[in-house]
Amino acid sequence: MLFNSIDFAIFLPIVFAIYWFALSRNRKLQNAFLVIASYVFYGWWDQRFLTLIFLSTVEDFFVAKQIAKTDDNKKRRRWLSVSLIFNLGMLGFFKYFNFFAENFANAFSLFGMEFSVPTLNIILPVGISFYTFQTLSYSIDVYRRKLEPCNDFIAFTAFVSFFPQLVAGPIERATNLLPQFYKERVFNYAKGVDGMKQILYGLFKKIVVADTCAKCVNPFFANYQDYPGADLIIASILFAFQIYCDFSGYSDIAIGTAKLFGFSLMRNFNFPYFSRDVAEFWRRWHISLTTWFRDYIYIPLGGSRVTLAKVIRNTFVIFLVSGFWHGARWTFIFWGLLNALYFLPLLLGKKNRKYLNTVAQDTFLPTPKELLQMLGTFTLITIAWIFFRAEGIDKALNMIAKCATDIVAHPASLLLCFRDVYKIAIIIVTVFVCIEWLGRKSQYAIENFLTTKPTALRWTMYYAFIIAIILSFGEKQDFIYFQF
Repeated sequence: MLFNSIDFAIFLPIVFAIYWFALSRNRKLQNAFLVIASYVFYGWWDQRFLTLIFLSTVEDFFVAKQIAKTDDNKKRRRWLSVSLIFNLGMLGFFKYFNFFAENFANAFSLFGMEFSVPTLNIILPVGISFYTFQTLSYSIDVYRRKLEPCNDFIAFTAFVSFFPQLVAGPIERATNLLPQFYKERVFNYAKGVDGMKQILYGLFKKIVVADTCAKCVNPFFANYQDYPGADLIIASILFAFQIYCDFSGYSDIAIGTAKLFGFSLMRNFNFPYFSRDVAEFWRRWHISLTTWFRDYIYIPLGGSRVTLAKVIRNTFVIFLVSGFWHGARWTFIFWGLLNALYFLPLLLGKKNRKYLNTVAQDTFLPTPKELLQMLGTFTLITIAWIFFRAEGIDKALNMIAKCATDIVAHPASLLLCFRDVYKIAIIIVTVFVCIEWLGRKSQYAIENFLTTKPTALRWTMYYAFIIAIILSFGEKQDFIYFQF
């Protein structure tokens, strides 16, 4: 079920009403109802997916109990291995089987040997990369004794399948979300209003900004060879905003929806395109995934408390794994490698933690230096996004080469951005960037927007968002991260 669908617009109020009006006095019934609602939400795509998430839930629930039952470290490691093998094995089969099979065969062809490996017609379950990482974090945290195993199977099932963040995150830690299912929940009007505002802003990001950009981006990436470099540069910039608004829009809707039910999810984006270097960007982009890799891979490898050579190794491992997590394509792996190379000079110069505050914290506008830093960082990230979006590394390289040679030969061609095909998208993106800048010190841009102004002005803004969403609503576009 898509957040940006009529189905969800009907589903959410019904679930909300039953949850608060019929079950508000019984936490266990609320949890059981959330499980049912979440399974309906997830099964809306394909009922077969429900078997996988249920098996993952059962396996980690009982494995964690076995881990906690003994103080024998060998036994604890063996039970943890069961969780790792099961979850990563399931993820590997559905997401990477054909990738490895095809590349195994290609490796033989390099030596002039024909080797045929069968591939399977596998349907990738929606959100499998997200909920497997979520359940893995639970087993690992129990193993590390950071968390007591859950004794309430319904509460644990609700934690794993919680529908707002099930399909595309945020990837919640059991230490944050699971205890919230143990507590009595009372409806908080202020939190509900805040949730509705965040849902509204998330829908604006997705339907108005991301989907409008997609209409310009898709034709150019599909047939890049038919367009001049100026068009491709503009399409690449618009894709940068498409993927940001698409993914952070989903996160906003997820976090806002969770608030309606009395839950607090972790922040997933912190205005990443206002970053002054690549290290700052990665502290602000997909925070739930980057911190997952930090805590469960980077630090166990030694983190930054080892020799410089190992720190560099650990950094490249994280970025390459991040690329591979996104999908079974070499373009994703190259995208991860490119970001690691961006990160390397900052690491060597010990400047990777230079910018920990908000840009222009005490001023309205950035300094010229900060503006150039943000533009430079955005340019590097946009180049990397070309590899992320392209169908092959060769096509991405050809596209970049075409952009460079055409602009050098015809610099004035960038004025193409004022053509009708781009005009609406560029106006929308410009307005969006202004809103983001004004709200950059908040959890999400409109959290405190116009709160000190007259109520009529604030509601005018809300209605403007609603009208823009209605006018932009057309053919549903899937969220980009559903494929991961």
